[in-house]
Amino acid sequence: MPISTRARELVIVAAEAASDKLADNIVAFDVSEQLVITDAFVICSAPNDRQVKAIVDGVQERMRAVGAKPVRREGEREGRWVLLDYIDIIVHVQHAEERVYYSLERLWKDCPVVDLPEELRRGRSAHDGPGAAGAAS
Repeated sequence: MPISTRARELVIVAAEAASDKLADNIVAFDVSEQLVITDAFVICSAPNDRQVKAIVDGVQERMRAVGAKPVRREGEREGRWVLLDYIDIIVHVQHAEERVYYSLERLWKDCPVVDLPEELRRGRSAHDGPGAAGAAS
């Protein structure tokens, strides 16, 4: 079953919030065919721990404004890879080094990319992995 309308809306809200906090390389994947626990992943990164935390705070604030609260949060203390689980979507905010090392885009490359408005994708950078450049097309 393809991504739900609610999940698509939450993807855009999370991506906009991340973009407002200057997240790099924002991408979203429709994982609904592969996973029963969620419909989509939103993945973004930042160059330092402080920026990761700022992005996480911005995403949580914006999601709360649309009535979405995370059921699970992981990694906030370290600030290197924070996972926010909103059931319909999971947001991954990664330090740039973790983004390259774990390469989630490569793991989920067979999943459809959820189209994001161009202004949300402009922060992409080529150093974030081979899947990043292809995700924009």
